[in-house]
Amino acid sequence: MHTIGITGGTGFIGHHLSDLLLKEGYKVIVFTRDMHKVARRESIKYTYWNPDEKKFDLSYFDDIVAVINLAGAGLADKRWTQKRKDEIVQSRVQSTRFLIEKLREHAPNCKTLVSASAINYYGIDKPGIVPFHEDRPAANDFLGTVCKLWEEAAHTGDDFLRTVILRFGIVLGKDDGAFPRFADPQNMGLIPIIGNGRQVMSWIHIHDLCNILIWAITNDTIRGIFNAVAPHPVTQRRLLKTISKEKSGLKIPFHVPNALLAALFGEMPKAVMQSVCVSADKIQAAGFEFKYPRIEASVKSILKHAAIDKHNLLNTQTEE
Repeated sequence: MHTIGITGGTGFIGHHLSDLLLKEGYKVIVFTRDMHKVARRESIKYTYWNPDEKKFDLSYFDDIVAVINLAGAGLADKRWTQKRKDEIVQSRVQSTRFLIEKLREHAPNCKTLVSASAINYYGIDKPGIVPFHEDRPAANDFLGTVCKLWEEAAHTGDDFLRTVILRFGIVLGKDDGAFPRFADPQNMGLIPIIGNGRQVMSWIHIHDLCNILIWAITNDTIRGIFNAVAPHPVTQRRLLKTISKEKSGLKIPFHVPNALLAALFGEMPKAVMQSVCVSADKIQAAGFEFKYPRIEASVKSILKHAAIDKHNLLNTQTEE
């Protein structure tokens, strides 16, 4: 039974990934800064790390055969002040370098690093341009630079680790990320359209993303950079209409004014919600098979699981 370490393991993706790893028979160790605040689960071991303070509890390092690096401050969690932008960079670049230093010194059995990046690496696409492939250069905007530096940090362990870098698309799941922000207002009859709604969203279902992460650690021939996106990107408007169709009922389109977004969040919404059409050709050619390649089945799956969770919660509250 192999042991997998996860940085960023208490977040949205990390929580789902841990569940799937446990189901597949792996042992899971989560590196966390908040040993006292984290909601612990009996089947997972937790160990303290703090890259800012250069602190790392090395108790379980001998057991780790691979690390999945998901650490990074949330892009949409706070307004982008200069301080926050510095945090976004440091929480990815410096933490990744620190992690690899410790793996090099103290983890003799760790042979694989799977590190997150993002499709923001490519910058905004243009109408009529073919989808971005992995060999395109990084954009020279803020997020393109962040991703470039992040990936360079991950490559500092290439001499002793099999390194796989996954450029995540917009991750869709019921409990966090972009999906609730599009779906929840529709419970009140509103369809929240940001911008003109025609921007392309290269997305991926949380289940497929977690399976890609496990695929990357279990396939010894896989290395280098892959786009972690579904093979059929959609416009924001199509995603919203698909959610609306599944939820049924009267829905009124509501265009969120750009001026309001800028006033509330500064430059962040424009950067996070830019149109980015990305290819999944390379990862499919390498043998990964998507369970949710199209948006319709993905939305239906997410809303179905959300409804099941709500039903179970109501039943629990009734029993209490």
